[in-house]
Amino acid sequence: MTSERDAAAAEVQERYARFARDEAPGRSALYEKWAAGIARDAETAALVARIPATRRQPPLVFALTRLLGAPLAAYEAWAAWLAGHIDDVVAESARRGLQTNEPQRCAALLPALATMEGPIALLEIGASAGLCLYPDRYSYRFDGDRAVSLDPADGPSRVVLHSSLRGAPPLGMPDIVWRAGIDVAPLDPRDASDRRFLTTLVWPGEDGRAERIEAALDVAASDPPRIVGGDASEPGVLAALAAEAPAGATLVVTTPGVLPHIPRAGRERLIGMVRDLDAAWITIDPPALHQEWDPPIDTSSWGGFVLARDAVPLAAVDPLGAFVEWRAGDGSARG
Repeated sequence: MTSERDAAAAEVQERYARFARDEAPGRSALYEKWAAGIARDAETAALVARIPATRRQPPLVFALTRLLGAPLAAYEAWAAWLAGHIDDVVAESARRGLQTNEPQRCAALLPALATMEGPIALLEIGASAGLCLYPDRYSYRFDGDRAVSLDPADGPSRVVLHSSLRGAPPLGMPDIVWRAGIDVAPLDPRDASDRRFLTTLVWPGEDGRAERIEAALDVAASDPPRIVGGDASEPGVLAALAAEAPAGATLVVTTPGVLPHIPRAGRERLIGMVRDLDAAWITIDPPALHQEWDPPIDTSSWGGFVLARDAVPLAAVDPLGAFVEWRAGDGSARG
């Protein structure tokens, strides 16, 4: 048993060393220090190893500790807090998974939505609290190859999404008349605990992001979407919700960043079910995630995630919407 615990702690140290080296730099100096501390601290790593393996991702562990009151302080203070509260962290990890809900993704989705005829019935898979179901309620400020400002019909939104344009994508506010989602563990934008969890998932050092999520939560709370708890890759779950979409609206199913988190068999089954619907499918995926692209793309030089409609690549995008490089019709999608 001791050897198993030692092996688990060593695995934690390796994982957190990798996070400190490859993921945190330039994004969160504090998380970089915390992860580097665990990487060299076998005793604290053994505490982290008590958390289920599926819940040991550094951003989730750090967020859970902050949610429960850990100080935003030097590693030594954080490690001391963890030692005194590890039972609480393990218990909370049974309730919470890594569940980022970033409204900024709507800046990447918007050009694909602009290709759709309205009115639109919008259905998101992996919806979390539904913050990406409101692209018509946010303001957009694009720069780069051209400057474009877009606001909702009733005026500028408190949620302002900034993105850089390359090329000339179509842009316009979508006409959304119905919005719904599916998530294995839906969050309620009206619930104080769920709201705090989402904002705590923001890494220290990501200026403005928590405030943007708070403002988007207010938008969602004022008109909550229908979000069904369930696994969309299981037969019948997606079809049942899609059947609720109003007649006369174009059903658009979105999978912005969720497919990488679904095991391969379930992912392939889900893609098949989406394509069997009488619906358009808009997705944001890593280039090498699957082979559905039509035409195929050169995954080695794509330069971002793939924004696609019905598996047709439209643009290279930042997965969180920081840039959109429009490629539809220019031949660059072919390998």
